[in-house]
Amino acid sequence: MKKINEILKERRLELQLTMLDVAKSVGVSEGTISRWESGDIANMRRDKIAALATTLKISPSVIMGWEEDTNNSALRTPHSALPKGIIPISQLKRKKVPMLGHIACGKPIFADENRNEYVLADGDIKADFCLTCNGDSMTGARINDGDIVFIRQADMVDNGEIAAVIIEDEATLKRIYYYPEKNKLILNAENPKYEPLVYIGEELDHIRILGRAVAFQSVIR
Repeated sequence: MKKINEILKERRLELQLTMLDVAKSVGVSEGTISRWESGDIANMRRDKIAALATTLKISPSVIMGWEEDTNNSALRTPHSALPKGIIPISQLKRKKVPMLGHIACGKPIFADENRNEYVLADGDIKADFCLTCNGDSMTGARINDGDIVFIRQADMVDNGEIAAVIIEDEATLKRIYYYPEKNKLILNAENPKYEPLVYIGEELDHIRILGRAVAFQSVIR
């Protein structure tokens, strides 16, 4: 039976992930991933085990040594033997989406753009960039503090869609309602403790829509 550190390394390479990719996804340093794969660190925090299992798409029980390396045998299953509509994990497409910084789910915050970071996402997500959410104003849409929201760039979105918006130099995530006949824009939260933000007339000159939210990734809690 393979050792746990060997399983982790082989699974990462199978998914074509770098140690840095895994480190960012799990929330640890690249050096920690290296020590996990070399077997120098045998014990992991429970939340890191869950995050690592999600990133590598294996059972947490494998990482904890409760199960054998079942993921490799599953990957060797002939395609014809898989249930209809099930794609082997090795064929799942992943892509890097630029992380531009943070966006407020509450009061607007300064728009921090950092194009040096990337987040791994499902290859089917049609997003141009992503942002980390701060605050609780969008919890009704199941977007929580610390979640990552993926944005498809657009100058305008349909009423009722969730969008990333720049208000002067501050960014916020809200549900959009625009009424051109009244020259009025309403940004609605998804939490009753926050009142709508309403902008009329010349106030709209200081507002820019970055794009529509197309997906979000919840953090491991």
